[in-house]
Amino acid sequence: MKPTSHARKVVLVTGPSGAGRSTAIHALEDIGFEAIDNLPLSLMPRLMEGPPLLRPLALGLDTRNREFSSEGVLSILDTLMKRPDLEPELLYLDCDEDVLLRRFSETRRRHPLAPEEAPGVGIMRDFALLTDVRAKADTLINTSGLTPHQLRAELKHMFGAPGVQRLAVSVHSFSYKRGLPRSADLLFDCRFLRNPYWDTALRGLDGRDSAVVAYVQDDPRFKPFLDRVSDMVEFLLPAYTEEGKSHLSIAFGCTGGQHRSVAVTEILASDLAQQGWQVSIRHRELGQVSGRPE
Repeated sequence: MKPTSHARKVVLVTGPSGAGRSTAIHALEDIGFEAIDNLPLSLMPRLMEGPPLLRPLALGLDTRNREFSSEGVLSILDTLMKRPDLEPELLYLDCDEDVLLRRFSETRRRHPLAPEEAPGVGIMRDFALLTDVRAKADTLINTSGLTPHQLRAELKHMFGAPGVQRLAVSVHSFSYKRGLPRSADLLFDCRFLRNPYWDTALRGLDGRDSAVVAYVQDDPRFKPFLDRVSDMVEFLLPAYTEEGKSHLSIAFGCTGGQHRSVAVTEILASDLAQQGWQVSIRHRELGQVSGRPE
């Protein structure tokens, strides 16, 4: 059943311990959501049968809660989806195992699912418990390369206008040396373009610099590539909007994630913003996240 035009958004937030659920809940609360963390699943029906929601709602679901189960979460999600007055979304905060291990080591916290064992044991229990939930996620954010500030910025971009149905578009640059971005919906390889790295005057700059942009644009293959990518993206965005998708991630990769992918990301994001799309930029290897380009 599709939600009505006045439906209230309900975001279920979950993921493995240490991936940033608490940070996400606080970020959503800061942008206008009513937020409840670590809600027992048995209380969900009573909450939803109460007075009508006056604000969008964010619910943190923690695996350490004794009532937590994948079946219970998916059953609640299915129930919410049948309500025309609600617009449920499952937000899953993912994180790589090695990063979670480092986070627990740095904070010297015990893993809640393995308080008397090594953190790695609890992490694997978390992953196993959440497998089915992760597969059903509407939005998945891998926080491995994100600081808490960057995660809050990403959530503000995605959910910052509660009640307004707009497709949030994230355009990312990345380095193939460090692997593919796991949350990308559309991914494009820029390694066929001329590499500014081999120009000693440009090596220390990045793709936001006008000299690097001019160098990349001077490649005769650049314009046909950008034209085709732009045509595809402009065709897909309205279709994704009609399907009710709330967020689309577009990623451009090159060898080092410093020059070509950054330049193409900046150019496409600027073009989309000028067309009126809600756009944010993330340069993974530069450690930089920004809002809509001016």
